[in-house]
Amino acid sequence: MVDSLGATHELKSWPEFFEPTLRGEKTHDVRRSDDRHFAVGDRLRLREFDPRTERYSGRECIVEVTYITSAKMPCAYFDAAVDARFCILSICVV
Repeated sequence: MVDSLGATHELKSWPEFFEPTLRGEKTHDVRRSDDRHFAVGDRLRLREFDPRTERYSGRECIVEVTYITSAKMPCAYFDAAVDARFCILSICVV
Protein backbone atom coordinates (compact mmCIF):
# COMPACT_ATOMS: atom_id res chain seq x y z
CA MET A 1 0.00 0.00 0.00
CA VAL A 2 1.31 3.49 -0.86
CA ASP A 3 -0.05 6.78 0.49
CA SER A 4 1.30 10.34 0.69
CA LEU A 5 3.70 9.26 3.44
CA GLY A 6 5.14 6.32 1.51
CA ALA A 7 4.44 2.61 1.52
CA THR A 8 2.97 0.70 4.45
CA HIS A 9 4.45 -2.76 5.00
CA GLU A 10 2.61 -5.33 7.11
CA LEU A 11 5.13 -7.44 9.03
CA LYS A 12 5.21 -10.06 11.76
CA SER A 13 6.94 -9.11 15.01
CA TRP A 14 7.80 -11.72 17.62
CA PRO A 15 6.70 -10.92 21.21
CA GLU A 16 10.26 -10.40 22.51
CA PHE A 17 10.79 -7.72 19.85
CA PHE A 18 7.26 -6.32 19.70
CA GLU A 19 6.99 -5.23 23.33
CA PRO A 20 10.22 -3.14 23.45
CA THR A 21 9.29 -1.60 20.09
CA LEU A 22 5.85 -0.68 21.40
CA ARG A 23 7.45 0.97 24.45
CA GLY A 24 9.81 2.97 22.19
CA GLU A 25 12.93 1.23 23.55
CA LYS A 26 13.79 -0.77 20.42
CA THR A 27 14.42 1.79 17.69
CA HIS A 28 15.73 -0.47 14.95
CA ASP A 29 14.55 -3.54 13.08
CA VAL A 30 16.62 -5.96 10.98
CA ARG A 31 14.67 -7.19 7.96
CA ARG A 32 15.20 -9.02 4.72
CA SER A 33 15.48 -6.50 1.92
CA ASP A 34 15.63 -8.85 -1.04
CA ASP A 35 11.86 -9.51 -1.03
CA ARG A 36 10.56 -5.93 -0.69
CA HIS A 37 11.72 -2.35 -1.02
CA PHE A 38 11.92 -0.22 2.12
CA ALA A 39 12.36 3.55 1.98
CA VAL A 40 12.72 6.34 4.54
CA GLY A 41 9.21 7.56 5.33
CA ASP A 42 7.61 4.15 4.91
CA ARG A 43 5.48 2.82 7.73
CA LEU A 44 5.62 -0.66 9.17
CA ARG A 45 2.46 -2.20 10.57
CA LEU A 46 3.98 -4.60 13.07
CA ARG A 47 1.63 -7.41 14.10
CA GLU A 48 2.66 -9.36 17.19
CA PHE A 49 3.13 -12.99 16.14
CA ASP A 50 4.18 -15.92 18.33
CA PRO A 51 6.29 -18.34 16.25
CA ARG A 52 5.79 -21.13 18.82
CA THR A 53 1.99 -21.12 18.45
CA GLU A 54 2.02 -19.66 14.93
CA ARG A 55 -0.72 -17.21 15.95
CA TYR A 56 -1.18 -13.47 16.00
CA SER A 57 -1.96 -11.91 19.39
CA GLY A 58 -4.14 -9.16 17.93
CA ARG A 59 -1.77 -6.39 19.06
CA GLU A 60 -0.34 -4.03 16.46
CA CYS A 61 2.08 -1.12 16.37
CA ILE A 62 2.76 1.39 13.59
CA VAL A 63 6.32 2.66 13.22
CA GLU A 64 7.95 4.94 10.66
CA VAL A 65 11.27 4.24 8.96
CA THR A 66 13.63 7.14 9.70
CA TYR A 67 16.92 5.76 8.30
CA ILE A 68 18.16 2.65 6.49
CA THR A 69 21.56 0.97 6.79
CA SER A 70 22.17 -1.59 4.05
CA ALA A 71 24.78 -2.89 1.66
CA LYS A 72 23.77 0.02 -0.61
CA MET A 73 24.20 2.51 2.26
CA PRO A 74 26.78 0.81 4.53
CA CYS A 75 27.88 1.74 8.00
CA ALA A 76 31.20 3.47 8.64
CA TYR A 77 33.19 0.32 9.50
CA PHE A 78 33.46 -1.32 6.10
CA ASP A 79 31.38 -1.92 2.98
CA ALA A 80 30.53 -5.55 3.78
CA ALA A 81 29.15 -4.85 7.27
CA VAL A 82 25.58 -5.64 6.22
CA ASP A 83 24.65 -8.69 4.15
CA ALA A 84 23.09 -7.62 0.83
CA ARG A 85 19.94 -9.62 1.64
CA PHE A 86 19.21 -7.60 4.80
CA CYS A 87 18.85 -4.05 6.03
CA ILE A 88 18.73 -2.30 9.39
CA LEU A 89 15.76 0.03 9.67
CA SER A 90 15.85 2.87 12.19
CA ILE A 91 12.27 3.26 13.39
CA CYS A 92 10.10 5.37 15.66
CA VAL A 93 6.60 4.66 16.95
CA VAL A 94 3.95 6.76 15.22
